[in-house]
Amino acid sequence: MSGAYSFEVALLIGAGVLLAAVAAVRFSSRIGVPSLLVYLALGMLIGESGFGIDFENAALTRTLGLCALVLIIAEGGLSARWSTLKPVLPAAIALSTVGVFISTAVVGIVVHLLLGLSLHEGLLLGAVLSSTDAAAVFATLRWLRLKPKLMATLEAESGMNDAPAVILVVLLATPSLAGVHRTTEAGLIAYELIMGAALGLLVGLAGAWTLRRAALPAAGLYPLAAVGLTVLAYAAGVVVHASGFLAVYVAGVILGNSRLPHRQAILGFADGLAWLAQIGLFVLLGLLVSPARLTDALVPALVIGLTLLLLARPISVAVSLWPFRQRRRGFQRRVIPDDAASSGGKTAISRMTRRGARFGRRDLAFLSWAGLRGAVPIVLATIPLSEAVPGATALFDAVFVLVVIFTLAQTGTLAPVARWLRVTSPAEPTELRVETAPLERMRADLLQLEIPVGSQLNGVHLDELRLPVGAVVTLVLRDGTGFVPHEQTRLRAGDSMLIVATDEVRDATLRRLREVGKAGRLARWIAGNSGKTDD
Repeated sequence: MSGAYSFEVALLIGAGVLLAAVAAVRFSSRIGVPSLLVYLALGMLIGESGFGIDFENAALTRTLGLCALVLIIAEGGLSARWSTLKPVLPAAIALSTVGVFISTAVVGIVVHLLLGLSLHEGLLLGAVLSSTDAAAVFATLRWLRLKPKLMATLEAESGMNDAPAVILVVLLATPSLAGVHRTTEAGLIAYELIMGAALGLLVGLAGAWTLRRAALPAAGLYPLAAVGLTVLAYAAGVVVHASGFLAVYVAGVILGNSRLPHRQAILGFADGLAWLAQIGLFVLLGLLVSPARLTDALVPALVIGLTLLLLARPISVAVSLWPFRQRRRGFQRRVIPDDAASSGGKTAISRMTRRGARFGRRDLAFLSWAGLRGAVPIVLATIPLSEAVPGATALFDAVFVLVVIFTLAQTGTLAPVARWLRVTSPAEPTELRVETAPLERMRADLLQLEIPVGSQLNGVHLDELRLPVGAVVTLVLRDGTGFVPHEQTRLRAGDSMLIVATDEVRDATLRRLREVGKAGRLARWIAGNSGKTDD
């Protein structure tokens, strides 16, 4: 009886924490505090200094934390658009590999010199903090209307850089691997990344082919199967000693960009699972920490955080993206011939895709500031803690304090910094996840576009948008009142539009809306000569 009673009490507490965390999302968005900090606070509240729940199992936290990260990264891959990801993929790969190694080295050396830690301890701390957090990036940056290339780069980086960070932390924290030669380390890292990407590609392609041809008896089984495939990719990667995290992200991207049955239901289910994983992960991490020790970690955390924010991250971004820096604007325009208009701009767009995204000084500055840390560094800090590495407890406390302080500072300043650097894109259409049978059968998406003050869309008639066949503006919301527009409806600043676009013309619709948003009515003549679609 007592065992059943204990289980019921645990279930009651768990349900209460879950509902409080769900309610905290709305509360945190109103007061401008990141929801992950609220979840950490909930964990600390029910912990040893609050309700008295004593939890010190670092190994279990590590295991459950890695499982939660799998679901979070899977959702990020499933919701990523290949058309947006493709131009920034080389830059994201550079940030996820070269950037991780540079950040680890800079933090390790500076911490060794300033705090007196051994070089090995400093490098271990740098490796723990080298990865940006997928949960923080996906939850925070999607509320900002950034340039598509910046949003795609940050999301792709956070989805891929967990893999090399985990490898570095394991190599530095595991005593049995302490004597591994540097050449062997480099080969091991290369093997894990290449094999992880290959496994993710294989599972994604095979899974997409199977789901398109499988006649499952219930629609609700498709989301389960899709998420199960991403977990399969992770497990397969771990079994063959490859990067499971990279396999998850690649499999998610392949599945999310395939024509799967009930795609909107799959995305909605994955989104719900990712929220559940975030809530459970942050509450568990808050439960593990001991608040009484955190005051001693405050000064080291500030020193390490400032080093990471002001030195390591900017250097890693500048070096990693040096090959992708933006040339003079005039040079970019001259590489596109005038006869591109005759082919509807396809030549210019294809050249831009081959050339890939380019980043100016303002872009690099924002990428340096937006390297958000969150649950991933805290989870990685449980690896040396579970391995009983000397000084691991102090490292965990410092990382916890650093994440809390700098997440609060960075997320609160992202919007004003983006506006100050002029890297926002307020007229960028966003996809609405609406589960409707007609849209599913049409293989179409529902897009929302808000017309900001100063946009060239202001004053344009609907027929002057010249959207491709397969895309149509279905509703306009003006001054709180919605109406169905006609061809001569004149758009105004402050209007919100709902646009239905089939999969085949979705990307062309986005490009067209961006062109008209920059050039207004003139876009009908200059659209073919403009290859800049992401600025």
